[in-house]
Amino acid sequence: MKFPKINLLFKILIAIGLGIIAGQFFPVWLGRLFATFNAIFSQLLGFLIPLIIVGFVAPAISDIGHKAGKMLLATAALAYAATTISGFMSFAVGNTFFPRLISPRNLQAMDGAHDLSPFFTVEIPPLMSVMTALVLAFTLGICLAYMKGETMKSLLSEFREIITKTINGVIIPLLPLYIFGIFLNMTVSGQVATVLAAFAKIIIVIFAMHIFLLVFQYAIAALVVKRNPFKLLYTMLPAYFTALGTQSSAATIPVTLRQAIKMGVSEDVAGFVIPLCATIHMSGSAMKIVACAVALMLMEGIPYDAGMFAGFICMLGISIIAAPGVPGGAIMASLGLLAAMLGFSEADQALMIALYIAMDSFGTACNVTGDGFIALIIDKCFPSKQ
Repeated sequence: MKFPKINLLFKILIAIGLGIIAGQFFPVWLGRLFATFNAIFSQLLGFLIPLIIVGFVAPAISDIGHKAGKMLLATAALAYAATTISGFMSFAVGNTFFPRLISPRNLQAMDGAHDLSPFFTVEIPPLMSVMTALVLAFTLGICLAYMKGETMKSLLSEFREIITKTINGVIIPLLPLYIFGIFLNMTVSGQVATVLAAFAKIIIVIFAMHIFLLVFQYAIAALVVKRNPFKLLYTMLPAYFTALGTQSSAATIPVTLRQAIKMGVSEDVAGFVIPLCATIHMSGSAMKIVACAVALMLMEGIPYDAGMFAGFICMLGISIIAAPGVPGGAIMASLGLLAAMLGFSEADQALMIALYIAMDSFGTACNVTGDGFIALIIDKCFPSKQ
């Protein structure tokens, strides 16, 4: 008898609930056992972050440059612009409204496991810093885009496959246990009520933001193609709801492609733009990551400014390309930037993962539905495939 598979979201929710319950009665020695696991897992995650950046970003840049053409470059530029604009919009909304909804709390040193210290930890230093990984990824990707040799490109593709299998086979299966340990620690230290209250407020605001984002995107597309934006958006609803169920941009491609053609996009353009945007267009994911980052920094009283987030958002739009093939891939690819540019601790990153995955379906649906608006504009600019 086969048991139905539980998706990652429900595993995370179960882990949070069990962590809160277990924190009420677990003996200290058992709590320290989970704290030990968390300490080792966070070291492993820190080791993998630079490799994730190189493994995702370098092949993606190389592929785009290798297939260089006006339509591809226009699609990539529009997808990047949509992703970064979404990030800036999210920052503006979060910076305006979150201070009224979230009060700073004394959440210092969550990465120290509070009252539950690990029995021991294992140091796993990363091979390179996050910024070194980013520069290396850009250098490899850009140079390989203009080289005729295929050996290094093949090597990078295989390296990306290794990283993807590592995330799917090791990180994702152990992630619920890691989240369990984080919420166990927060329950023991009395912080969990504050965090959950903030979570609820953030999720409501982000849900409203992603609806507004889609209306905004299709309003722009409607100006270009001179059509009713709400009729266009209504046509894309099957793709939206399919993505809610699959939680995968790639798995939704057939439906997105069909609905884009129903909107009037030519088959050639839709067949080119939709699969590409399923990989590189991440406006919904960027919106969630930025909003969650602002909220957590406010909650913990971490200072920030617009300049700090401007750099973060611009780098985020690049670092999360090619991440949709991995469950929670966008947040995994952004962990390095969160630590290097915003100063997030290991526990802050764990909270970001939990909060992001709690809304993963809506972010994917936003990404997928937004692919249609890009297809409309590209179809207007390039009536037939080059």
